[in-house]
Amino acid sequence: MKKQKNTKILNLRNKDPYLARERQKYENPLPSREWVIEYLEQAGVPQKIPVLAEQFAITEAEYEFFERRLKAMARDGQVLINRRGLVCVAEKLDIVKCRVEMSRDGSFGFAVPLTPNGEGDLVLYNKQLFGVMHGDIVTVRPLGLDRRGRREGQILDIVERAQSSVVGRFYLEHGVAVLEPEDQRLQQSIVLSPESVAQFKPKSGQVIVAEIEIYPENHRPAVAKITEVLGDYADSGMEIEIAVRKHRLPHEFRSGCLKAAEKIPNKVRKTDLKNRVDLRDLPLVTIDGESSRDFDDAVYAEKVGRNYRLIVAIADVSHYVQDDDLIDVDARERATSVYFPRRVIPMLPENLSNGICSLNPDVERLCMVCDMEITYAGNVKAYEFYPAVMKSAARLTYNQVWQWLDNNEKSIPETFSGSLKTLYKVFQILQQKRQKRGAMEFETVETQMIFDDNGKIERIEPVKRNDAHKLIEECMLAANVCAADFLLQNKQPALFRNHAGPTPEKLATLREQLALLGLKLGGKDNPTPKHYGELAAQIADRPDRELLQTMLLRSMQQAMYEPDNLGHFGLAYEHYAHFTSPIRRYPDLLVHRAIKAVLAGKRYEVPSWQEMGVHTSFCERRADEASRDVESWLKTYFMRDKVGDVFTGKVSGMANFGLFVTLDDIHIEGMVHVSDLGEDYFNYRADLLAMVGERSGVRFNMGDTVTVKVARADLETSKIDLVLVSSGAGKKKVAKKSKQTDFRQPEKGEKVASQSSGKKTVASQLLEEAARLLAEADAKMSRKKRVAAQKSAQSTSQSQSVTKQNGQTAKGKKSVSIKVKKK
Repeated sequence: MKKQKNTKILNLRNKDPYLARERQKYENPLPSREWVIEYLEQAGVPQKIPVLAEQFAITEAEYEFFERRLKAMARDGQVLINRRGLVCVAEKLDIVKCRVEMSRDGSFGFAVPLTPNGEGDLVLYNKQLFGVMHGDIVTVRPLGLDRRGRREGQILDIVERAQSSVVGRFYLEHGVAVLEPEDQRLQQSIVLSPESVAQFKPKSGQVIVAEIEIYPENHRPAVAKITEVLGDYADSGMEIEIAVRKHRLPHEFRSGCLKAAEKIPNKVRKTDLKNRVDLRDLPLVTIDGESSRDFDDAVYAEKVGRNYRLIVAIADVSHYVQDDDLIDVDARERATSVYFPRRVIPMLPENLSNGICSLNPDVERLCMVCDMEITYAGNVKAYEFYPAVMKSAARLTYNQVWQWLDNNEKSIPETFSGSLKTLYKVFQILQQKRQKRGAMEFETVETQMIFDDNGKIERIEPVKRNDAHKLIEECMLAANVCAADFLLQNKQPALFRNHAGPTPEKLATLREQLALLGLKLGGKDNPTPKHYGELAAQIADRPDRELLQTMLLRSMQQAMYEPDNLGHFGLAYEHYAHFTSPIRRYPDLLVHRAIKAVLAGKRYEVPSWQEMGVHTSFCERRADEASRDVESWLKTYFMRDKVGDVFTGKVSGMANFGLFVTLDDIHIEGMVHVSDLGEDYFNYRADLLAMVGERSGVRFNMGDTVTVKVARADLETSKIDLVLVSSGAGKKKVAKKSKQTDFRQPEKGEKVASQSSGKKTVASQLLEEAARLLAEADAKMSRKKRVAAQKSAQSTSQSQSVTKQNGQTAKGKKSVSIKVKKK
């Protein structure tokens, strides 16, 4: 009987539908993942690992490897191994494998599915976050909707820890050495081992790096050992060292990657020219910024009958970086280059990014070409992709080309000046087509920091986009659209650059905000890019256009890399992919490989296009966050010696705790606390998009011009505190009066025509009385909600702390009590 049972078990293992595949990989194959999942589903109940091992006739020698396979399946979200050691099928439990992304202050978080399921993220509250750290990979079970209508999740298990080392400040608290993480999303202090403290002897407040030895669990903090002392917080370059470690940016290439890069020749060889079109005699040129060092793209245009031929040549990185080689492994991990002021963390080793892959002038380079025929109406009549060899005729800059176009200077040789004129004509045609298509085009102001020889910021200058920038942009957009179309036509999987329109919730919020400003977005419940474009054109000359552009952008969803083409809302394209920057973006490199595969009659695949899209999108956001952190720190450092200086600026944001003001010319944002707004109780009125004084009716609107003084520049928080400046007879003229009421009183110090005789008219007396009664009624209703706050406010002029929610909102409205002098 026992023999029959063993035979049955062996037959179960031999019935594995994927046994032949497993035998190709392993000499003694284990049950395949698919067969284990199918068996668990047939069993109908979770199984312990030893029971599974017995069912599949796992020998003692095989047991350890079988257990590893099950744990790998758990890491990949295929099964869940619960605390009782039972193996469960993930789909049966409605389990989702997610990455934890904490809010900026660490008070709550989101579980972001690694494989998007169309249902969005799940919100995680404090009760779910004990022992969990930002970035951890977890398995989550949806619980339902919270009171705000958001999907709430329950963390079942931590699959993979994201934080292995943490950067922060060293402090001694009650005799215990702790690390205060620089990343505020890591909300708990980390205890440091006494041995490492004795070894490195850091000073209080210094920046250190520590390796986690024991992860947090329930209410127990994490324990780590110091591995590096970076130095003092204000040391030159410290902001980048912190950002690199805070955001876990891979910044050192592995030795294998560097050795592989060294073997790549620094010149094009004859063997590289096989099956390539020779474009070396074509006057292709690169047009980039003055400080650029890697050149991805070169362009050329000529007239062909009524139409135009546009050639966009892109560095052929895929020729040198093969799929899954040592360079590719590092490039895939980074997924993008990260740009800081004065420093770049490249995706590829320097001898590739600035050398053999860069389209430097007067040297032969391999490239992938998108050769297009553009009609006089701006349509792409035909296109062709092919590998080629080229020699850049010149390295031009945006300013150089713009000066030549604007002033007709003879600073550019005739060899390629004719091509540039044709390029400019093609640009104008494509620009007209863009406007007809309804694509959005925002003229945002970017800034650049100018450093002196000591690495200190000398000044901050706005960078203005001219037609030379737009010329290159239109050429790249045309090539990217052709790449997406080529992949779709040939049914080749790849990553598309999707940009979804507004969600119903964001659209409703946007319409409310626009209505308060006297503006309207067309399209009702389904606005198109054209409706957005029309509104963008309408606000182009308004002084608050930057604020309004930000509102429009925030109403839309974030652009993502995904395997399913969904179109690009902002650019008004039905399909779009990134093809033009393979030196600095990994999705572009994947698109090059996919196009080459089609040209060769093959098919290019990666293990999971969905996971690749999630990974590259995450790396892009991570790079942007790191760059913003460094820029904010540098701007705060720049303002340290401006404390006491007076600036004009515009109200660019508001919350219950104050106003955000963007300073003119230098475009640095600071905050005026609610307690500094005037002799009144001020409340943020989301329904009015304004900060309103209860008694005075004084009102701050978005976009208002104010004069402020720099009060403090705090490097630790990268925040700048501002105070309003007095004007006119020593009294504050804080803001224009509310337009919502007919009882507006004049600004203090202002004269009103009806009072020029020194006597008040009956009408003005009635209006003032109405104002007083309405203001008192409104104040009485508000005070009922904050009796406790008023009692404490009698002894201090500072506001009670306001609990932030989503970084901007607070629970309830809290005002600051400021004693008003009796007249």
